[in-house]
Amino acid sequence: METQADIRSLEAQLNAADRDALLLVAGLSPEQGVWQPAAGSWSVAECLEHLAVSNRAYIGAMQPAAGRARAEGRVRRGAANPGLLGGLFAKLLEPPARRGFRIKAPPSIVPRRGATLAEAFAAFAAAQEDVRAFLLNNADLDLAGVTFANPFIGGVRFSLATGLNVITVHERRHLWQASRVREAVIGGVDPLPIVRV
Repeated sequence: METQADIRSLEAQLNAADRDALLLVAGLSPEQGVWQPAAGSWSVAECLEHLAVSNRAYIGAMQPAAGRARAEGRVRRGAANPGLLGGLFAKLLEPPARRGFRIKAPPSIVPRRGATLAEAFAAFAAAQEDVRAFLLNNADLDLAGVTFANPFIGGVRFSLATGLNVITVHERRHLWQASRVREAVIGGVDPLPIVRV
């Protein structure tokens, strides 16, 4: 069966995040990887660690919903597009960060202090594989119609499609943030381009 365009687009966004993460860590020393531009701001390692933790939390919340959908035979009915609320949320997350609009990370996904660049990158890469596996293993389900409880916003349910789209946008946001940190620590290096697929 041929993969649908929406699934290919989500996979392409995950692949782009993989490439961007590799570019971020290339040539950084362990010390540069954990350097923070200001007190309370995140290093490159912390940005990657945050993405790893948040992706695992999203996929952990989405797996049971996908399992129930499969047991109920809820097969694909249309594209994996986010719902109205989820689409607006995803749009707000797109980089660059807007002045006056900051979303504070819930305590459960604040990156742990002390993670090395190598550890954070490995955790990010492993979480990426989990997201990719979830996407490809569940592409035949009604991703836009099956909902799950958002693990960070009490009382809010997102469709699986929204969850996948939020993951990819959230990755762009923090990889862009990390590229700004890399630019500051190395100097003379342009931030990563913002690639929207």
